[in-house]
Amino acid sequence: MSRNEDFSRLELNLEACRDNYTYFRSLLEESTKLLILVKANAYGHGAVEFASMMQRLGADYLAVALPVEGVELRRSGISLPILVLTAGTDFFNEIIEYRLEPGIPNLSTLKALEAELEARGISDFPVHLKIDSGMHRLGFMPSELAELEDYLPRCKHIRVVSLYSHLAAAEDPEQDEFSLGQIKLFSDMADSICSALDYRPMRHILNSAGIERFPQYQFDMVRLGIGIYGISALPGKKLSPVAEFKVKVLQVKHLTEADGTVGYGRHFRVPPQGCTIATIPAGYADGIDRHLGRGAASFCVKGHRAPTVGNICMDMCMIDVTGLDVKVGDTVTIFGKDPDICELASILGTIPYEIFTSIPHRIERTIIK
Repeated sequence: MSRNEDFSRLELNLEACRDNYTYFRSLLEESTKLLILVKANAYGHGAVEFASMMQRLGADYLAVALPVEGVELRRSGISLPILVLTAGTDFFNEIIEYRLEPGIPNLSTLKALEAELEARGISDFPVHLKIDSGMHRLGFMPSELAELEDYLPRCKHIRVVSLYSHLAAAEDPEQDEFSLGQIKLFSDMADSICSALDYRPMRHILNSAGIERFPQYQFDMVRLGIGIYGISALPGKKLSPVAEFKVKVLQVKHLTEADGTVGYGRHFRVPPQGCTIATIPAGYADGIDRHLGRGAASFCVKGHRAPTVGNICMDMCMIDVTGLDVKVGDTVTIFGKDPDICELASILGTIPYEIFTSIPHRIERTIIK
């Protein structure tokens, strides 16, 4: 057996990914470009594997958070344009060498890049200007536009590929007035910046929730993040979960009351009638939060749910498989179709993003066609 048949793996379902891609593509005009977020190791799904699938499906752009993420994709043969959302000023060598396209949030960064490009004799280098329309995290504020517009015509070494902003609460209908205000401000600011140029860059502001809820404001491109991985912003809308976290049973123990307790801290006491415990090779170092222990969550084995037993360990945890015909080597699903990631997120009082991105590199990613 190969290692990923023996131990833990995150299976990426290409067909499910295609279904989600087709759904979001159906909400867009044919001319609208589709950018896929693959930052943070593709939201924990495996950046190289996922970017390869997106390139195969016809995405127009990819986006990462950091230059090192873009470098990894380039070294792995990804040829799509890659927007680096938080490029900084210390990574111009990597940005230029690996043909990455930096997001520029302020004038000082733009000037530093322009100077670097001039020193290297490089022209028409692609950049994306970030507009702060209300998130107040990164980007040009309205009060900074005059200075930006005065400087842009003097930039001889960059070309503005796009103007973009980010919605703060697109998934929340109660905050639609704010979201629509963001869109209006972005549109006005983008038009103002375009007036300083003799060409018109692309514009994009919609994230996954925005694509579903405000498709009329898709502009020239949209940015698809959590939606492509199977999470919808619409109540009752079921997308296809792309990832299934699966492990193999390491050992099965039939315990009696005399055996006492199970796990660290002895928080599980064997009941009078006894029980059967299966140990699986994944713990909190693999993204199974300790708060899922002591029966808070249950995982799926042989079509049945098996609750966690005792504390989650670093590299292992135990589940109660009493009454089930479970053997060493049987598959246990931590999340996927059953249970789904939203169930675990609800137990933890968090969002699916946090669980996805907590799965470390040591868990193998395998594409299932």
